[in-house]
Amino acid sequence: MDIGEICNREVVFATEDMSVKEAAELMRDQHVGSLVVIRQADLGRVVAGMVTDRDIAIVAVARDFDPQSLRVGDIMSSEVVTARPDASLNDVLHLMRQSGVRRVPVTTDDAVLIGIVTLDDLLEILAEEMQGFVQAITSAQRREERVRG
Repeated sequence: MDIGEICNREVVFATEDMSVKEAAELMRDQHVGSLVVIRQADLGRVVAGMVTDRDIAIVAVARDFDPQSLRVGDIMSSEVVTARPDASLNDVLHLMRQSGVRRVPVTTDDAVLIGIVTLDDLLEILAEEMQGFVQAITSAQRREERVRG
C-alpha cells in the first residue's frame, strides 16, 4: 500500500504571511496540531514549512511575542520532512522514526502538496492489519477444533 493511497488529501494549511494568532485559531477550529505552510506557485501549493502548536507555545507565547504581529514564516520549521506518494507505509514509518516527526506532508517531486500522513493514521492502519492477523489465527484455531472434534 502506497502512502499516496492512505494520506489525507484535505490538508489544513497556512501561508507564511498569516499571523501566528490566525494560525492558532485555524488549528483550534480545525482540531489539528500542525499546519503545512505553503507558497502559491505556478505548479500549485508548494510546501514551504511546518508550524505546530508546540512552535506557537514555545516560540511565540513563552517568549512573549505578540501573536497578532508575529508571522507564521517567522516561527515555522523550513526543513520539512516529506514523502512521495509511492513511498510505502514502512518507508514513511522509518522516515518518521529517523527524523523524529509525527506528521509528514506528501508531495510531488516539485514539492507540490498532495496530502499529509500522521503517525496516528499509520497506527490505525497497522491496528487494522493486526486485527486481520488475529482473525486469521482465531479462524485457524476454530477449524482445528472442528477437525479434532
